[in-house]
Amino acid sequence: MRLVIARCSVDYVGRLTAHLPMAPRLILMKADGSVSIHADDRAFKPLNWMNPPCKVREETIDGAITWSVVHGKTGEKLVLTIDEVLHDSSHELGVDPGLIKDGVEAHLQELLAEHITTLGDGWSLVRREYMTAIGPVDILCRDHLGGTVAVEIKRRGDIDGVEQLTRYLELLNRDPRLSPVKGIFAAQEIKPQARVLAADRGIECVTLDYDALRGIEPENPTLF
Repeated sequence: MRLVIARCSVDYVGRLTAHLPMAPRLILMKADGSVSIHADDRAFKPLNWMNPPCKVREETIDGAITWSVVHGKTGEKLVLTIDEVLHDSSHELGVDPGLIKDGVEAHLQELLAEHITTLGDGWSLVRREYMTAIGPVDILCRDHLGGTVAVEIKRRGDIDGVEQLTRYLELLNRDPRLSPVKGIFAAQEIKPQARVLAADRGIECVTLDYDALRGIEPENPTLF
C-alpha cells in the first residue's frame, strides 16, 4: 500500500463531473489497483475513489504534477493535480487473515445452535457455518413447518449485518433444495435503523439474551 499526503485538487470525469479544490488530503493506493482520496473526517468514507482495475499515469504539465487514474473497463478518470507532497511511503501488508469474530459473537452462535428452539418450538438445526460462495451463514435451520431459515448473528446488529444476510439469502434462494429461505437477524442489541431495513427486506429481528442462553438466572428477577 502506498500512502501519500499531499496538497492536491481532484477532478472526476465520467457519468458526471465532480471537483475537489486544492487542500491537504490522504491518497491511498492499494495493491489491488484501487485509489481513494480521504479528508481528516468522515471516518472511513473517502471523498472520491476509483475501484480496480485502473491504471495510474504520472506526468508534469506546466510544472504541476498530475496523476491520471483511469478505470480500465469504463474509461472513468480521476485527475489529481498535486501542489506539494508532504509524505510518501509504501508498505507491504501481505495477505490479510480475514475477520475473526470476537469470543462473545462466536459463543452466541454456538449457544443458539445448541438451543435452536429459542427461535421457536419444533425448530431444528441443519448446521452451523453453512458455506456459500461469499462466505459462511452463521446458522442454517428449519422451522416447525420444515421451512429453511438462515440466521446471521451479531453482538451488536447494524445495517451492515442486515446487508450481509440479504446477500446470503439471495444466494441460498437460488438453491431449489433450500428455497424458499427466510432470514433472521439475531443480536444482543439491534440498532433501530437495522430493524427498519430488516423489516423492509422481510427479515425477522431477534434480540438474544446471552445470559439466558447460558442458563444464568437474572440478577433482578421480575414477576412479569
